[in-house]
Amino acid sequence: MDFVTIIDLAGSVALLLWGVHMVQTGVQRAFGARLNQILSKTLRNRVQAFFAGLGITAILQSSTATGLMITSFTANGVIGLPSALAVMLGANVGTTLIVQLLSFDVSRIAPLFVLIGVIMFRRCTNYFRDLGRTFIGLGLILISLHQFLVILHPYTNQPTLRLMLGSIADLPLIAVVIAMVLTWIMHSSVAVILLIASFASHNVISAETAFAMVLGSNIGTALNPVIEGAGKDAVAKRLPIGNLLNRVIGAIIILVFLSPITNWFVHYYPDANRSIANFHTLFNIVTAAVFLPFLTPYAELLKRILPRPKTEKAEDPSKPIYLDKSAIKQSPMLAIGNATRESLRLCDALEKMLSGVDNALKSKTPQIASEARRVDNTLDRLTSSIQSYVTALDPESLNRKELNQIERILTFCTQIANAGDVLDRNVLPTVQKMVKQRIVLPKEMMDLLEDMMIRIHKNLRIAATLLMNEDESIARKLAEEKDIFRETENQANSIYYRRLREETEDKKTQIQFGSFMLELARDLKRTNTHVVASSAYPVLDQSGLLLPSRLQPEDRNQNETINQDINETIDQDTVKPSL
Repeated sequence: MDFVTIIDLAGSVALLLWGVHMVQTGVQRAFGARLNQILSKTLRNRVQAFFAGLGITAILQSSTATGLMITSFTANGVIGLPSALAVMLGANVGTTLIVQLLSFDVSRIAPLFVLIGVIMFRRCTNYFRDLGRTFIGLGLILISLHQFLVILHPYTNQPTLRLMLGSIADLPLIAVVIAMVLTWIMHSSVAVILLIASFASHNVISAETAFAMVLGSNIGTALNPVIEGAGKDAVAKRLPIGNLLNRVIGAIIILVFLSPITNWFVHYYPDANRSIANFHTLFNIVTAAVFLPFLTPYAELLKRILPRPKTEKAEDPSKPIYLDKSAIKQSPMLAIGNATRESLRLCDALEKMLSGVDNALKSKTPQIASEARRVDNTLDRLTSSIQSYVTALDPESLNRKELNQIERILTFCTQIANAGDVLDRNVLPTVQKMVKQRIVLPKEMMDLLEDMMIRIHKNLRIAATLLMNEDESIARKLAEEKDIFRETENQANSIYYRRLREETEDKKTQIQFGSFMLELARDLKRTNTHVVASSAYPVLDQSGLLLPSRLQPEDRNQNETINQDINETIDQDTVKPSL
């Protein structure tokens, strides 16, 4: 095999992977979060979960993308491990459907798929434009696989290749390992199984060797998620390792009875392509049928083998928990969901700082304020991690709704971090100073500040809700909190000036108390402004409910009349009286 042929083979595999990528991005952009909703609604029992995994994988043409979505749900406790394993059993069957299709000669319709896809992509908008991308991807998959087989066809009669592959005819385990490594390298079980079918149809390998290599290919495609998730925690590893063990156990059982199974398939399916495609599908169906009734005890076994760490993520609170980097390329929709979940941790950090303000004022302990100020470092690091994560997403693979969600996430992170900076640089230093000087504000002043703190806590929870659910009525109520804080600040000014007018013995103390109250009221109002701007303003702006300015629009004619009257009055006043 010369260098040019190797380049052609590598290009065909690259075109295949790119076609699969276009199918995934097209489906994800067309259906968006509906894929997550379908999975969440169909996980009530194992049978529904099995068919949900089968259907979504058949559409996405990638069990890896399905596995990423379901792994995130499982690691975060959204669904149980037995249901997730059922989804993966269905996904394994779903990946065999493209092999069934390609076992027939469908390469002639590939240009038709590309033509339809290009027309839809260039002429349509929104939903149909994204489906056009999917059709283009399907066409590229068919073209690449056909080209792959055409390139290898002249080499099927090579004596060296026949001798090398014939030497493993009596060594099925070696055939399994070869196909497993080849699938792991190519990241495509479809290409490897079609290659095996091509060799078998030209009598390069026997049917028994071909079936053994199909088993190895099934193991190899389940090996990729395990290796790619090597850096994840034990909880996230349970699903990919469980799926790999499913296939390994199934392959071992089939290897024991490989000879009679081969004889049966050769008898009923003389055509090599159909025989291998059917064996591939039946292997995954039988494996699913065997494991489905025993998923609960199997899941318990996986939990014992891979227990949850006792000090999971507790040592470094600034370290992201949900930002799975593998989802950036495999499933941008899932990556946006991960970033949204991570953004909610910012609310926890800011609420911890607010609680530090409350506790420091009540307990008169400056150490509490110092600990609360250190939380701002956690807030800044988490914000930086989230921003880097979402900006790494490819805008071309996202639809308009997902791009808007990314913009909302970035706005949310920035504003929450700004609120933390106000607490760190202004509110907490003022509280520390008051505690060190043992200043106790009068009840009237403390009640006003405590009311502001309670409202900020409530508004922060509302802002977190708005990040998950765009509700115009809730956004409007949150935006109205700015007016309430403005009135509260005016009330603080009134209290301050009223106390100054009162006849008291210690006027200096009254001024000091009032200055601390005014500083805290002003900075708490700024904190609340950032909380409101984090999620209420993006929702209102998107709905067209946000005014560009609080100022009244200028009436130029009226202004000119007023200016003319003023000038005439000035002229009359400056005329000297006649002598």
